[in-house]
Amino acid sequence: MKLSVVIPAYNEEESIGETLHTLYAKLVQEQIDHEIVVTNDNSKDNTLGRLEELAREIPTLNYYTNAGPNGFGYAVRYGLERYQGDCVAVMMADLSDDPDDLVRYYRKMQEGYDCVFGSRWIKGGKVIDYPAHKKYINRVANGIVKTLFRLRYNDCTNAFKLYRRHTMDGLKPFLSPHFNLTLELPLKAIVRGYSYAVVPNSWTNRKYGESKLKIKEMGSRYFFIMMYCLIEKHFSRGDFHKAKTTA
Repeated sequence: MKLSVVIPAYNEEESIGETLHTLYAKLVQEQIDHEIVVTNDNSKDNTLGRLEELAREIPTLNYYTNAGPNGFGYAVRYGLERYQGDCVAVMMADLSDDPDDLVRYYRKMQEGYDCVFGSRWIKGGKVIDYPAHKKYINRVANGIVKTLFRLRYNDCTNAFKLYRRHTMDGLKPFLSPHFNLTLELPLKAIVRGYSYAVVPNSWTNRKYGESKLKIKEMGSRYFFIMMYCLIEKHFSRGDFHKAKTTA
């Protein structure tokens, strides 16, 4: 099962080298067939130059530049249209996501799940240097999602997840141009009947640069995608449900 890792990158010249080298080394160590797909989201710094250098050092790296429209969701979607693997994970360019966790995701998926979701808020999960105000908003938002959709899962907005190719294809078309894509993908997967496992994961605040997530701009966008998925759950009559396979 070939693993693809899609990484959106905007102005990440200081972080991208450590991120990609660490990820590549771990996947090689674990003997996981893989590719790393980076979308340079029309960066204004030297991210593209760093990717050109890194491609000469990391044989499994493919990179593209998304000329526009730009935004986190667009950058991820750009990569999701170009990966070649049997399953695909979305990871951040700032090394906030741990490659060790990705290996655990991959091993769990080999048990037969359609998706593997991480949670930073269950036993074994952890966050390091998580801003207090973002943590509060995160827990409130995920509590609302958990209640409305009657889920046991408590970290839907966590971008770091793994999907089989047939699952990702079944979630199209994508609607979200921004960080609300992190909510759209798992909610659609759950509503449409794809199986998933939850494993603990860790999150570490970036060492360089600044977060691209602007909370003030995202509230209405998260609300829109949440309501869209809620309407599908209750009124679509299963039209988008996972196709049943026959032996």
